Amino acid sequence: MTSTPAAPLIRREIDDHAVCTLTFDRPESGANIFDATALEALREQLDFIEGESDLRGIIITSAKKSIFIAGADLQTLLRQAQTGEMRAFIAEGQNIFNRLAALKVPTVAAIHGACAGGGYEITLACDYRLASDAPATRIGLPETTLGLVPAWGGATRLPRLIGTEAAAEVILKGKLYPAQQALKLGLVDGVVAQDQLLTAAREKLKDGKRTEKSPATDQAIEAKPSQNPAPARALEIINRSLGSSIQESLGRELDAIVELGDTESTRNLIRNFFLADKYKKGPAKSPNEKITHAAVIGAGVMGSGIAQWLSARGVSVILRDVNTDLVSAGLAKIEKTYGEAVKRGIISEEKAKEGRARIVASADPGPMRDVQIVIEAASEKMEIKRQIFRDLDTKIGDTGVLATNTSALSISDLAAETKHPGRVIGLHFFNPVSRMKLIEVVIGRQTTDETKERALAFARQIGKLPVVVRDSPGFLVNRVLFPYLLEAAELFESGVDAQTIDAALLEWGMPMGPLRLIDEIGVDITIDIAATLEHAYGARDATPVILVKMREAKMLGRKTGSGFYKYEGKTQSPNEKVEEWRRPERSGTERDAVEKSHGAVENREGEAAKSTETGLSEISREPSTPLRSAQNDTALRLVYLMVNEAARCLEERVVATPEDADYGMILGTGFAPLRGGPLRFADHFGVANLVAAVDSLGEKYQPCALLRQHANNGTKFYENTARSA
Repeated sequence: MTSTPAAPLIRREIDDHAVCTLTFDRPESGANIFDATALEALREQLDFIEGESDLRGIIITSAKKSIFIAGADLQTLLRQAQTGEMRAFIAEGQNIFNRLAALKVPTVAAIHGACAGGGYEITLACDYRLASDAPATRIGLPETTLGLVPAWGGATRLPRLIGTEAAAEVILKGKLYPAQQALKLGLVDGVVAQDQLLTAAREKLKDGKRTEKSPATDQAIEAKPSQNPAPARALEIINRSLGSSIQESLGRELDAIVELGDTESTRNLIRNFFLADKYKKGPAKSPNEKITHAAVIGAGVMGSGIAQWLSARGVSVILRDVNTDLVSAGLAKIEKTYGEAVKRGIISEEKAKEGRARIVASADPGPMRDVQIVIEAASEKMEIKRQIFRDLDTKIGDTGVLATNTSALSISDLAAETKHPGRVIGLHFFNPVSRMKLIEVVIGRQTTDETKERALAFARQIGKLPVVVRDSPGFLVNRVLFPYLLEAAELFESGVDAQTIDAALLEWGMPMGPLRLIDEIGVDITIDIAATLEHAYGARDATPVILVKMREAKMLGRKTGSGFYKYEGKTQSPNEKVEEWRRPERSGTERDAVEKSHGAVENREGEAAKSTETGLSEISREPSTPLRSAQNDTALRLVYLMVNEAARCLEERVVATPEDADYGMILGTGFAPLRGGPLRFADHFGVANLVAAVDSLGEKYQPCALLRQHANNGTKFYENTARSA
């Protein structure tokens, strides 16, 4: 066997049977990615292969432990989108992959590890694809989730391989599939044990060049409405792919990715991807001790959810509550969560059984000396929590971390109840725990740096994304969210239909309208949290009268079957019973406010109105289709309240950076990811435009000092980001 190190990123080996193996192995990196250097290395290898007439076949594989090829370098794409170099980069990749597809000898991709985006597209340019059965092997085309389209042949070659309908399913969902599921979908031709992968690939070469089979042209698929324009662009390419030449279809891919890459929405989605990686990994510090023993106090919805999540990730858990009935109810919730996870294929029955076995539930208030961390998740009542913390302080060892899952109460006040206040911290999980990735790590006045670092390491250990916030009422997420929710209820009370309000925010990009979200949270819980926030921040968090009347009538939202909407199974409809509590006659001030939310903003005279009109035009143009002006202004006035409160959190150092505020809101509330978070959105819209748009809407809309400063000075939260970027 001969070996020729022709390029540092790709090793070439030719065995005694004239089979050439190209092994991707980026030096000093755990991942293979495609950048200009990698494309050049592949081009050089193809130059050699095309000149060797004696070769019998080509195998493409990877030397990495858990990654085949992770796709194109997104940092490169983000930079090129801003400099106009993306078209040349994508075109070069298409040309090189076309050369691979045109080789006269058979080609096999031997896939082990993550094979995503461009990493899968290079395999589509091969005749065959084999995958290892290792858990690390996951295959797919996630480009649309980043606001892009597969443009190195994914949207062109995959429909030819598995048909347009199946290809649309894979590309539009943007999921990465385990090997066996990828086999079922037709993404690969076989699955073998990792140690047999190269042997199987050599055997597969004996099948010769793949015979092209043209799948029947499926009926054109319609795109579902979405704020993200990428799925619709990908679907357009897929629908036309089988009726076009490969070159024509690749041309559509190229045009689509270049045009999408020049949009704010796509750049935000790519930035969000990097933020997820940042919060997942954290700063490079010495690793903390792995936590293997924990206790959860309170077996309600949150406590049982936390216990289940920890147990599924290898942590043994003591689950406690005040009586056996509550403990039994908590265990039933845990059993249901595990059962649903098995049913959905998230985990195996064996893993679920192991997870259940890690939980020991009891109403016995005994000592917990071996526990490394305790998470209190009892009722959101300060006196109850104070008593629990006084008790826990005596029952866990001196080195244990004492955490609370409170959503709004003071960490510092709870710490004051203990003899070891430095080890007290907030770990605010979000409901449902099994689906929400965010944890707010809340730092009290006396929380030590050691406790903070241990808590952050623990959050990452259990697969959550932590955002550090300073102890203050509502922390970050609830504080920023609630003025928005309460003002939506106020608008409804003042005469705007629930469906009109919610539709405006859905059209703007939110995953759920604010009134529907109140129904999901629960009207009673909304009132309780609002009361805490109003005590701290005043009228901007005052509870609208209609919410109080709904609570009195037991219309608490989805859990009672009625709130702003009526719920029957999975269907919802307007709830006419709440109509009687809307104000039948409005004062002049109220009438003006409602009119402003329905188009009066853009009718104001003078320079402020002119700048506002520019902003409204911009927000409606991208990423969605234009909205009616009433919807624009309703969305604008409500989102502005989140922008203003997020700016206050930054101003008061509740969070350290704009990224903390933005990513916390995206993770914690689903704040339209394409908008990049409230502060990123403000920069793009123009802070001065935003302030001008709502300047006369009342006291609760008055900008905080930091927002006013940016508006007056023409500065931004992200100073290195051009408004068009």
